[in-house]
Amino acid sequence: MDETPSVNINGVAVDAVILDLDGVITRTARVHSAAWKQMFDEFLRKRAAAAGEEFQPFDIAVDYTTYVDGMPRYDGVRTFLASRGIELPWGSPGDLPDAETVCGLGNRKNVLFHELIEEVGVEVYEDAVERIEDWRRRGLATAVVSSSKNCEQILRIAGLAHLFDTQVDGVEAARTKLPGKPAPDTFLKAAERLNVEARRAVVIEDAVAGVQAGRAGSFGLVVGVARRGPTDALAENGADVVVRNLGELTTEGTVGLVPPPSAVEYRDEIAGRLADRRPAIFLDYDGTLTPIVPDPAAATLAPEVRQLIDALSKLCRLAIVSGRDLQDVKRLVGLDDLVYAGSHGFEIVGPGGLHMEHEEGRRRLPGLDTAEKELRQRLAAVPRSAVERKRFAVAIHYRNVDEARVAEVERAVDEVHGRHPSLRKRGGKKIFELQPNIEWHKGKAVLWLLDALGLDKPDVLPFYLGDDVTDEDAFRALADRGIGILVGKPTVPTAASYWLSDTADVKPFLEGMIDLLSKNAP
Repeated sequence: MDETPSVNINGVAVDAVILDLDGVITRTARVHSAAWKQMFDEFLRKRAAAAGEEFQPFDIAVDYTTYVDGMPRYDGVRTFLASRGIELPWGSPGDLPDAETVCGLGNRKNVLFHELIEEVGVEVYEDAVERIEDWRRRGLATAVVSSSKNCEQILRIAGLAHLFDTQVDGVEAARTKLPGKPAPDTFLKAAERLNVEARRAVVIEDAVAGVQAGRAGSFGLVVGVARRGPTDALAENGADVVVRNLGELTTEGTVGLVPPPSAVEYRDEIAGRLADRRPAIFLDYDGTLTPIVPDPAAATLAPEVRQLIDALSKLCRLAIVSGRDLQDVKRLVGLDDLVYAGSHGFEIVGPGGLHMEHEEGRRRLPGLDTAEKELRQRLAAVPRSAVERKRFAVAIHYRNVDEARVAEVERAVDEVHGRHPSLRKRGGKKIFELQPNIEWHKGKAVLWLLDALGLDKPDVLPFYLGDDVTDEDAFRALADRGIGILVGKPTVPTAASYWLSDTADVKPFLEGMIDLLSKNAP
């Protein structure tokens, strides 16, 4: 499919939106300042009593603004103490919260912030939530980038985690040694995880350092948010546009308005692309080879489709790539000589001893075990909900749940997800899934297979057929090198090259491929 703007935001075509957290989506400055005051007042009161001096409390209006706001935590402690003529040993980041060191006081402040945020909650800017929800309905990917190490907790308490496909926060930056803003690295990491180019993404920030980072990363659009303060500094430091709230951003157009062509109507074009190349075919299972059914266990493969897959696999390399467990999809397809990628590609096997199990994914299995138990307890009271444990995922099916209780199911999933930062939440057709929070998906698995099978060559044309949002990862991965075919007429933006109306159209497509390859066989 030709590159088509997913959404126009203020006249710029983008595929993703990457947002800062505090000041753009949430407002936690009040909680931060309250935590600073409580920590310093306790320290100053104790110190004054020991010295027989008058207690002078921490002043939020003066001290917080002058010495603490916007500074790294330990630097804020040191700067304020210096304003009172107090010197303490620096200590180390591992100091206990009751240690009378700069780091100890900073750690005490962080403990108080966590307690306060749990007690009073998080103030959310509704204009931001409404706009993000609208962007996601239009098919845009979304990410949150924050220098805060409390990002995960804030999103959980605010109930916002479901609005983002990925997040890069202070914990992640420290772990991977990414420099913070104004360096663009954290924003670029988010774009990489979303599988979009920086020029096709918008950055939204309320801080000068943030818009500088967006500009340094060559993002397609940098938006400054000045909810109360002056706008000049944001514009002068790289913001293409400055708004008071996200509702001021204009949004137009989607890919869905110009869907890709039908694979049936454009069969000659597809055959032409294969004229001097050999295909490698990757097939999803549910919704592609078999119709979606209320009970996933009943999604059996029609014998004639199995025969077609078997015949096609003798003419070209063919792999099944499914969200199902590896052994489950192997059993359902029932052909021994195929390559199978189960659990969205976390586990792969094939002829000739081909085998891959994602090592980091395996290390996240204990978190999935715990999340599974918690979800079964939380959803036991929701009739017809189903928790399905896969090796590398926990699937929560709500296809048969009363519509009025679907939101209850998602709240339960979000609550459990919020307690397990090692996992990520993904969606699909009437399903939520918790998976290892790793940059691995069907698209990565397909690229891995092309390399492992010796098919990453100019004379190979990869095909991927799938029907669900998880298949978009594969469509995007093959956008510049192969053909993605969506099973189901597009109703939302897609990265697929062509579409087939439903699973009934997959059978004649496979028959056509067999006929074409048989004619071209030497």
